[in-house]
Amino acid sequence: MAKKKKTTDAVEILESMFIKTTQRRKSYEKALKDAEIASRIYELRQQAGLTQKQLAELIGTKQPVISRLEEADYNGYSLEMLNRIATALHCRLEVNIIPKKKKAYA
Repeated sequence: MAKKKKTTDAVEILESMFIKTTQRRKSYEKALKDAEIASRIYELRQQAGLTQKQLAELIGTKQPVISRLEEADYNGYSLEMLNRIATALHCRLEVNIIPKKKKAYA
């Protein structure tokens, strides 16, 4: 019987240790998605040379709202707010719904 090849990939090791169940996997994927959105808002704002307060004024909200939207653990994004941000930053918002590959979890 052949031995399973050990991995040295840190992400694979952490995933195998902590993301074994479907529920944990979903939670992990959502956290990644939220962090990506927050990071993208921050990057685009920085590229536009705007402060959080300036962006907030452009979209008709307050600076603390922009601060929350740029936090990796924020999960209250609305399509309307993301569209307002995209418009203010001269971007286009795209939303894709893509089928996932089925994967078996323990």
